[in-house]
Amino acid sequence: MPNRSRILIADDHNLVAELCKRLLETEFDVVGVISNGRALVCAAGELRPDVVVLDIAMPILNGLDAGRQLKQLLPAVKLVYLTMNPDVEVAAEAFRRGASGYLLKTCAAADIVLAVRDVLRGKSYISKALSRDTLDFMRRQVKGLVNEGELLTQRQREVLQLLAEGKVMKEVGDILHMTARTVAYHKYRMMAVLGAKNNAELVKYAVRNHMVAA
Repeated sequence: MPNRSRILIADDHNLVAELCKRLLETEFDVVGVISNGRALVCAAGELRPDVVVLDIAMPILNGLDAGRQLKQLLPAVKLVYLTMNPDVEVAAEAFRRGASGYLLKTCAAADIVLAVRDVLRGKSYISKALSRDTLDFMRRQVKGLVNEGELLTQRQREVLQLLAEGKVMKEVGDILHMTARTVAYHKYRMMAVLGAKNNAELVKYAVRNHMVAA
């Protein structure tokens, strides 16, 4: 149908993604359903959605880093996070990276449609389970601090997530189109920057910065 806003959904849980699709497609044009963050960034460049509904905990590229790349690629796109993570610091970080909405997966089904409507009108939408005052406070705090995640480059964060997911250097290189030697270079640069002594400390950093689930 003409003049319907275009929605792209990204979630590695098929059931959640399909439910979102069914809820949204009655009012919007759902142009795709994606299961990982890297595929999401690639698809968005081709599909040009108005709104992306995405999870935070996704394989290959997490939702926070994918969201940042999406805003670089499509500055006007609206990001609505749909996640199990109730941590207000994570919500604040999502908004700092350009989110327009943040919903918990415990929300009512109708809230997803309401959130998309609001962000298309230029408003923000925050799950009722989160205190807006608390979130506003966290957003002010985050703006005044050096983001720990910004110690690493975008490429280093991509490498780190894949290593933390248990992939060997060759697998990481195949996914990111680089040699294993280049992956190793990024790994040891990260260890130097972060003061990490071994792989376990790199993984702990990735978990702490929500690149991978604990």
